[in-house]
Amino acid sequence: MTLEVQDLVVQVDGRRVVDGVSFRVGDGERLGLIGESGSGKSVTALAVLGLLPDGMTASGSVRWNGVEILGMPDRELAQLRGDEIGMVFQEPRSALNPIRTVGRQIVESIRIHQKVSRGQARQMAIEQAARVKLPDPPAIIDRYPHQLSGGQRQRVAIAMALACRPKLLIADEPTTALDVTIQAEVLRLLLSLVEDFGMSLVFITHDLAVLAQVATYGVVLEHGRVVEAAPVQTLLTAPTSPITQGLLRDATATLWRPQGGDA
Repeated sequence: MTLEVQDLVVQVDGRRVVDGVSFRVGDGERLGLIGESGSGKSVTALAVLGLLPDGMTASGSVRWNGVEILGMPDRELAQLRGDEIGMVFQEPRSALNPIRTVGRQIVESIRIHQKVSRGQARQMAIEQAARVKLPDPPAIIDRYPHQLSGGQRQRVAIAMALACRPKLLIADEPTTALDVTIQAEVLRLLLSLVEDFGMSLVFITHDLAVLAQVATYGVVLEHGRVVEAAPVQTLLTAPTSPITQGLLRDATATLWRPQGGDA
């Protein structure tokens, strides 16, 4: 399964917030979209999935396994999302329904795409909760989002995104809202699941140190445009654009070690 984004443009009130972005993610590949706040990386992901807010319009081409999905009817896109492409959002509190238990939300995600009974879906939800290492899965899925910690809510969001074993996962800064220790735990969990399921990954971040841990190729955005695209190791050791050089300076030195670089 391959995602091909070609000359993607997103406009709001006649202003281009994404301007000619192109990239490709092949089967099993891990690509990072990196840039500062406002660079257009999250908007790019929303455009790929047909989730742009009202007032934003997209043009260009987004092809999934050779099929054009940009402009695809909502009903068809809804089936694609979750079933073939999963997404983990930056802030799980806003992604989860506060008045439904997390188990019910995982169950609904499963039943949208799989013909199983509610009882079967509940058992699958428990298994998903265990897979993302939530404590006491049968009990925790009956809790509401506000009864969980930030790290636990993000694990629930990951469980929902992966419930139907999608071929591609888009993760939009999934650890940014968490403290450093929990960030590392969730990042390790996400990567292990991607490896176990053999998924492709698009990982969105503003942190080059994080990108070094999760992706092999990086696309750097600034003001909605691609300013550099290269293997992550190249971005770490020989960045060419000023924005990438700035991101490198900001990276947390203890989280990465370029080959041949100083400790």
